[in-house]
Amino acid sequence: MTAGSEALLLREDRDGVASLTLNRPTVLNAFNRALSGELVAALDQIRGNDMIRAVVLTGSGRAFCAGQDLAEAIPKGNENPDLGAIVKAVYTPVIRGIRTLEKPVVCAVNGIAAGAGAMLALLCDIVVASPEASFVWSFTKIGVIPDTGGTFLLPRIVGLQRASALTMLHDKLSAEQAREWGLIYRVSAAGMVVAEAQEIAAKLAAMPTRALGLTKRGFNHSLGLDLEEAMSFEEGLQREAGLSGDYKEGVKAFLEKRAPKYTGR
Repeated sequence: MTAGSEALLLREDRDGVASLTLNRPTVLNAFNRALSGELVAALDQIRGNDMIRAVVLTGSGRAFCAGQDLAEAIPKGNENPDLGAIVKAVYTPVIRGIRTLEKPVVCAVNGIAAGAGAMLALLCDIVVASPEASFVWSFTKIGVIPDTGGTFLLPRIVGLQRASALTMLHDKLSAEQAREWGLIYRVSAAGMVVAEAQEIAAKLAAMPTRALGLTKRGFNHSLGLDLEEAMSFEEGLQREAGLSGDYKEGVKAFLEKRAPKYTGR
């Protein structure tokens, strides 16, 4: 994890704030194992660095994060990848990394946040989005279930009806509608989303970090004692979804740019 255009994750530390930028712009910052590993490693380093008191997370280019990089999850011939294993290796460590980091994480959503990318934003403590940003939960569109904490967090944030509609109908939410539904904190002025997130983080960095961390721990606890159980169950569901014919058909149709023909098997 170093500065430079080839790094998967860019980092800049300034005045107690670590700014982390997902840096795979040619694939809309889609997640793969390597990017996940670098983000988790950065969060672990920040966890042990008393000089860093807040974090900003954003994406490079025109997207925040397009979710899973399908190059790691495309069925090969008659063999399907173990999606539960991908969830466990790629996303569960990120969930733990952000939610157990007892320092505030401010997310600057600079463009599309899709699937796991939308959930990545919601895992952060405070989310600011640009006016052109949008959110979409497109998991079931290719025959899988909402992961990256989606089955756990979404119903708790927006309620069961809206969570069901968002994940089953794949409705795209504008930044303003996401704010109205309580998914994000604020919509920034045009072109100012990263600057505003950094301003918020700088304010937080000047506050009592321990109290902020304990507040975060208390919020985590209030969500329910079954976070680990929920993630384990989510992994199992995703594993089952990844073995389905609908998943294989969904990915094939996506790549062939045609409407999928699902069988429910």
